[in-house]
Amino acid sequence: MNGIDPIVLIIIFSSTVILSYFFNLYSKRSGIPSVLLLIFTGMLINFGFFISEMGSPNLFSILKVLGVVGLALIVLEAALDLKLVKEKAGLIFKSLSTAVLGLFATSYVGALVVNYAFSMPMIEALLFTVPLSILSSAIILPSLGSLDDYKKEFMIYESTFSDILGIVLFYSLLSFLGPESKSEIYGEVFGNLMFTIIFSIIISYILVYLFQNIKGHDKLFLLISILLLLYAVGKLFHLSSLIIILIFGMILNNHRVFFIGGLSKLIDDDKVESILSDFKVVTGESAFVIRTFFFIIFGWSVSVGSMFNLKSIAIGIALLIIIYVIRAICLFIFSGKNIFPQIFLAPRGLITILLFFAIPKELTDKYDFNGVLLFIILASCLIMTWSLIKHKKNTEEAEIQEELIDEEINEEELAEIVSEEIGEDN
Repeated sequence: MNGIDPIVLIIIFSSTVILSYFFNLYSKRSGIPSVLLLIFTGMLINFGFFISEMGSPNLFSILKVLGVVGLALIVLEAALDLKLVKEKAGLIFKSLSTAVLGLFATSYVGALVVNYAFSMPMIEALLFTVPLSILSSAIILPSLGSLDDYKKEFMIYESTFSDILGIVLFYSLLSFLGPESKSEIYGEVFGNLMFTIIFSIIISYILVYLFQNIKGHDKLFLLISILLLLYAVGKLFHLSSLIIILIFGMILNNHRVFFIGGLSKLIDDDKVESILSDFKVVTGESAFVIRTFFFIIFGWSVSVGSMFNLKSIAIGIALLIIIYVIRAICLFIFSGKNIFPQIFLAPRGLITILLFFAIPKELTDKYDFNGVLLFIILASCLIMTWSLIKHKKNTEEAEIQEELIDEEINEEELAEIVSEEIGEDN
């Protein structure tokens, strides 16, 4: 992009954001995830470069940066929606249990298929299937408008837990590829996790206390920058950095729960609530912009042809069946029979892509998995689209039916009143 006029870049940037906004509006009406539309837009741009015989720029490094920032913002956005109240303990337990069982079972059973198809060791197969077992909160969260409050909250908790647990599991598996002994690795992973949690809690308390006293309009992006800095530094030291983001968001959103007793004197509720309200807006808007460009560039960068071979399609279909069968079992165990449309709300997206970037290059070069990755991302998004449209239609039909029943009842009541009045007159 070195030779492009800055004015042209501004036009491209602005037009992309405007287009994404209208995609969101269309998504709310149609049920089609806006992310899917962004990916297809990126594919069309790539195709335009191809037919015009212009060299398509390599945007892979930009894609990785956007992905990392987007991941942090999405987790933060989700954490700012998590309310820790006593009444939601059952909901949190069910969503956490569903996320844990779904993640581990899907990863293991999927690894058996990948192990057989590519003749790779199980540890390597798990590196490929763990990312494919993680729900994409980046796609799920903006698409929950038509669900009732319980199902909406369940999906928010489940997708958030799936993100965090999946990332921790993936990097734990990545450690097993080294020469260290398993006992050393287990100790390192556990110690790493405990240190990260303790550090996250301490730094979150400090940040909430400090930022309530900062005056001016620049403090919100300052806060985001500090969190991204902590995330990046944590990654350099191989910490579970997303936990820092998650815990800060939860403490800020639930400050009355965490600042109790003597700690309650350290904060001003009105100031913290004001910061929280503005911070939610800034985080949501920033995540929207980052998500927009990530998925467009991803669609631009992928090789669509890799998806169209029999092996990729066969493995992709097998993994999709595993994903939805295990998900149905998990939801039935923890949520009962009322599992539609949640059973089909299992898209793969940003985190899946980012973790694939983290797989050692020697493995991605050795095993051609790109076609399977793209197939599952697109297919899971399309299945989610169908389920949301179906759910919306069913909801509208149920509402119409209720209105008709109410009208019939009202007509019957009116007829009875008229009949009684006629009888009295006679």
